[in-house]
Amino acid sequence: MSDDWQGGHNGGSTPAATPAHALAPRAWVAPLISTVVTLPMGLIALFFGGLTPMACDSCNGEAADRFDASFTTAWTVLWIGLLIALILLIASWAVPHQLRYAARRRGLALTAPATVVVAFVAFMALVDWP
Repeated sequence: MSDDWQGGHNGGSTPAATPAHALAPRAWVAPLISTVVTLPMGLIALFFGGLTPMACDSCNGEAADRFDASFTTAWTVLWIGLLIALILLIASWAVPHQLRYAARRRGLALTAPATVVVAFVAFMALVDWP
């Protein structure tokens, strides 16, 4: 008997995975490095953002009003940026561990800490310092 009646596969097994569908051997490395970098950076950004109101402790009148209004907006931007970074970090772990998704996984892993930096820079720029 020939193997042709079995669909051309050896012994009826599933076809061999193409290289694009093969599992990536170190798919966890980029998300792990991103996690180790992004989470501490996010906590440091929150820490310094939380200390920012102390910069205007001695302010009063119009300067204090300007600072408070700008800080509220900047604090919201910082939180949204950090939430986006967290979503990107989770997405880098959630991407399937196949070779064809390696670039996407690395891109998400690199974008997460970059988003923290951009959010913190935007926060610092939005605050109307006294």
